[in-house]
Amino acid sequence: MNKVVIAALVSLAVSGHATPALSQEVAPGQKLFQQRCGACHQLETPRNGVGPHLVGVVGRTAGSVDGFRYSAALKGSAIAWTAETLETFLSNPAAMVRGTRMAQRFNNADERRAIIAFLGAQ
Repeated sequence: MNKVVIAALVSLAVSGHATPALSQEVAPGQKLFQQRCGACHQLETPRNGVGPHLVGVVGRTAGSVDGFRYSAALKGSAIAWTAETLETFLSNPAAMVRGTRMAQRFNNADERRAIIAFLGAQ
């Protein structure tokens, strides 16, 4: 690329007229969700993958997404997903619900809280 084109692109990016993907900031919780949860869970569409979609997860009852095959333990847990229950679950899913298939643990409390805040804002 020549220097004029590069200068024009830099100017657009600095002025805020860049494409939305370049100008939008990503919240820390969103980035962590994408890195740590996105391989198994969908958030932008109500489509299940390896894990159930998490659209509207805060306030929902555990094991209640139609079309996802939950473990009997999670389905029968009657947990309502709140910031507090998600905090406990994400720190050690198997300790909270013995028999769950959720294996991912989030040992860093700040990362857990950022992900939960991001999920709550969706």
